[in-house]
Amino acid sequence: RLGDARRQWRSELPQHVNELGHMTVHTEAHMSSEADVGPKKYASMSEFYPFYLSEHSNRTSRRLHFAGTSLALVWLAAALATQNAWFLLAGLVCGYAFAWVGHFFFEKNRPATFSFPFYSLAGDWVMWSQILRGKIRF
Repeated sequence: RLGDARRQWRSELPQHVNELGHMTVHTEAHMSSEADVGPKKYASMSEFYPFYLSEHSNRTSRRLHFAGTSLALVWLAAALATQNAWFLLAGLVCGYAFAWVGHFFFEKNRPATFSFPFYSLAGDWVMWSQILRGKIRF
C-alpha cells in the first residue's frame, strides 16, 4: 500500500537531509499517504524539497533519475543542434520513463509528479545537480 511504502524509513536518507541543511525531523504527518489525507500543500520549493528527497531515498531510484535527466539533456542538445522538435519529446519520455521505473519498482511509491508537477520537476533538477556535485550520494 502506498502509505506503508512512504512510512518505510531508510537509514541513508536522514544523512542526506542533514548534509543539505534541510529538515531533519520527519513526522508521521509529513510522510502520511496522500490517499489518506490528500496531498499536502507546499508554500515554497524549500518546503517541498525535503519531501521530495524522502520520496527518493532508494539509491537505485536516484541513479535512474540521474540517468533519465542526463539523457533528457542529451536529447535537448540534439533537438537544439538539429532543430528537430521530436527530440524534445524523446527527452521528455526518456526522463520520465527512467524516473517512473525508479518509483514503481524500487521506491514502490507514487511519483510526486502526479500531485506536484512543477515542484517535482524543479526538485529533479536540484537533486540532479546535487548528485553531480557530490552533495547527494550516487
